[in-house]
Amino acid sequence: MKRFLCLSVFVALALTGNAAFAADECAKIIATGHPQYPAIAYKDGDNIVGAAPMLVEAVAKQLNIPLESKYMGSWEDAQAAARDGKADMIFGIYYNDERAKYLDYVQPAFTYDDVSVFVVKGKEFDFKGQDDLIGKKGVTNQGESYGTDFDAFMKDKLDVARAAGIDAAFKDLLAGKADYLIAGYYPGLAEAAKEGIKDKVVALDQALLTAEMFVAFSKKSPCRSLADKFGQEITVMTTNDSFDKMLVDAEADWESAQQPKK
Repeated sequence: MKRFLCLSVFVALALTGNAAFAADECAKIIATGHPQYPAIAYKDGDNIVGAAPMLVEAVAKQLNIPLESKYMGSWEDAQAAARDGKADMIFGIYYNDERAKYLDYVQPAFTYDDVSVFVVKGKEFDFKGQDDLIGKKGVTNQGESYGTDFDAFMKDKLDVARAAGIDAAFKDLLAGKADYLIAGYYPGLAEAAKEGIKDKVVALDQALLTAEMFVAFSKKSPCRSLADKFGQEITVMTTNDSFDKMLVDAEADWESAQQPKK
């Protein structure tokens, strides 16, 4: 009887272990990203498209794992989805210490991104670095981080308001509520063109900073175990010109999407 009982306990434990293992397996990756960051990532219906989703979809295909790139709201909402485990992955994200508490960053970064200071044309000012922003009013998008160091500088030294989207930030800039706007150089230009204000704003010549862009897994996702394999494939695709081609294709897709429909 004792032997039977011990065997039953062993079988039960084994089954429980197998069930837990199955629950930890990654059957599908739900990914998300910035809805307003062309051509890296942008909203298209219920999806996020662009060069970053092209990259992670190509990697997932190599690993034979289904991947769906979903729109989950604003950039702030997308980060919350990754933090809460509603999204397995987030792409096109900068590193900061706070995000690293809930994200496993895939190494290496897949691209470098210039962050610029935009101003109303005719209201340019001398700008050589971040200290030149002290004493002026700025605006940027909600949920944006520009790295641990600049985030700390912005909090301690600058007066920067948050707007609900890059489009809203540009409206505040044009309305005189801010002297400058902080945004990625290419998405800033793309948004200005989309809003029909490209001739009214300009990016100052000196970049504010250049940041690494990453793919990251939610620490709550069973798919986080794929981080090393993703890193290996990203290394290949960013050194053999595959990602460069994806970026060119994504830029063409974005420009085509902005053409008036006949």
